[in-house]
Amino acid sequence: MKILGIESASMVASVAVATEAGLLAEYTVDFKKTHSQTLLPMIDEITRMVGLDLETIDAIAVSAGPGSFTGLRIGSATAKGIGLALQKPLISVPTMDAMAYGLYGTSALICPIMDARRQQVYTGLYHFEREFEVVMPQCAMDIRELIRELDRRGERVIFLGDGVPVLKEVIAQELGAPYDFAPLHVCRQRAASVAVLGCVYLAEGRTQTAEEHVPEYLKKAQAERELEEAKRQGKMEELAAGHSVGVGDTADTESRAGAAEAVGAGVGRAAGPGGAG
Repeated sequence: MKILGIESASMVASVAVATEAGLLAEYTVDFKKTHSQTLLPMIDEITRMVGLDLETIDAIAVSAGPGSFTGLRIGSATAKGIGLALQKPLISVPTMDAMAYGLYGTSALICPIMDARRQQVYTGLYHFEREFEVVMPQCAMDIRELIRELDRRGERVIFLGDGVPVLKEVIAQELGAPYDFAPLHVCRQRAASVAVLGCVYLAEGRTQTAEEHVPEYLKKAQAERELEEAKRQGKMEELAAGHSVGVGDTADTESRAGAAEAVGAGVGRAAGPGGAG
């Protein structure tokens, strides 16, 4: 079998091709370029380098989330487009599962953490000394709630993910259980893990059509939360002007702009050709 793996849940853009015999190719970039600029050229490059005709792949495995809403949408759209064009099934791989899958052989409790802002993380708990075991399915939670859970379990923990540099000090100050941080080469998302785990899922029959696939966001986008809060507070005009309405201290400009654009479009429709005033 041949699986094309796509990973775009974070700043990392990564594509890979794996078979049941091993990894044929992987291309990973962690740089400030949008995934819409990188994913398709990367797929074209690795297929050209290994002489692979995409018609011969058996499925497309995609990192389904959680993670960056924009990154997940681009990765999903790319996988769905290829799946529809080639009539190939998709394999939805939970992002936290794929991250943990790269740490085979450790006796520690594997704990990927992605920064979800405001002391929140996307996380999950895993064992992978021999067999891969999901101890706690991926979810969004407060970092201190996660620390309490890890202390309750009392196992040695190994952390990985982009949440590590952001929350390293909180972990050091508050976690009582023994812990380590994964080395850099296995600390970020990789399409190799997505593709290889995709091989496992394909053998188990865990596939879906391109039409069926949707990302697993786990929580609402910042723009959606801003819009709901503006409606609740009666501050739609402020949001339309690009001002934060208090959903969180770190609401990003792009998200507010998205919410403001949605509000502006709604106001324009309601006002008709003559405008709001």
